[in-house]
Amino acid sequence: MKFEKSIKLRDLATHLGCEFDGDPELEVTGINEIHVVEKGDITFVDHPKYYDMALKCAASVVIIDKKVDKPSDKNLIFSDDPFTKFKQIITERMSFTPATKSESSTAKIGKGTVVQPGVFIGENVTIGENCLLHANTVIYQDTIIGNNVIIHSNTTIGADAFYLKRRTEAYEKFPSCGRVIIHDDVEIGAGCTIDKGITNDTVIGEGTKLDNQVHVGHDTVIGKHCIVAAQVGISGIVKIEDFALIWGQAGIDRNLTIGKGAIVLAQSGVGKSLEDGKKYFGTPAGEAHEKMKEIFIIKRVQEILDRLDKLEDK
Repeated sequence: MKFEKSIKLRDLATHLGCEFDGDPELEVTGINEIHVVEKGDITFVDHPKYYDMALKCAASVVIIDKKVDKPSDKNLIFSDDPFTKFKQIITERMSFTPATKSESSTAKIGKGTVVQPGVFIGENVTIGENCLLHANTVIYQDTIIGNNVIIHSNTTIGADAFYLKRRTEAYEKFPSCGRVIIHDDVEIGAGCTIDKGITNDTVIGEGTKLDNQVHVGHDTVIGKHCIVAAQVGISGIVKIEDFALIWGQAGIDRNLTIGKGAIVLAQSGVGKSLEDGKKYFGTPAGEAHEKMKEIFIIKRVQEILDRLDKLEDK
């Protein structure tokens, strides 16, 4: 999320009621989750496990819950509760306009696009030319859709990220200020759900096709001409590179990469990044050929044990 107007580090820290260590004149230009930060951004860290990652990331400013030595390229804001301060920065810059009709007057819809009955189109949505939105599709605010896109019935584009902070008494919701961007020639099946980014964008690349009942988590970037079959679940901050193929009911953990042209077979559980151009299967997913060999061996375990018993009897 980039700010409409940058803010000096000194002014931001004062507004948050926090001490800081760094250049008071530094212009903070945006706010992002740690995995997608850029120079000029502010991010946060509130767990020792991620201190090192935060202090080495691309962000210019880190809100942190411990007094630490400041790296030369970082500026620090100190807070007992970085999560709350980070939320404050976002919520003060977010806007939400409750809908009064099914198609917002601020939406821009291109020539030749067909919008079937029951479709909801929110604030500041942009839809390109020659698209087809089937009945009861929901497009949340700020979504951008390219040309020649087909979205089937009961699909929801742009719902909030499933991103929560565990507190002693309950889970606390984190606001989602990102968008969903869908490029040209994409087709999305019925009953799919594509969440907006937390602070950045969820992206579906040109020519990619999603089957029915696919879930795409926040800040995921799917490349060009990928195929994702029915009931696949993709967690947040996943990068799926061009021409990847993911078959039905596969589950993909967060913050990993599926390489270019990789194939993930049905019902596989992907817990780590996968290399380009290889075929994967199983839970945890591994190279399909090796996994098939493992299954074959496991099936023969009892036979091998029986033979050993007979040898002992002799």
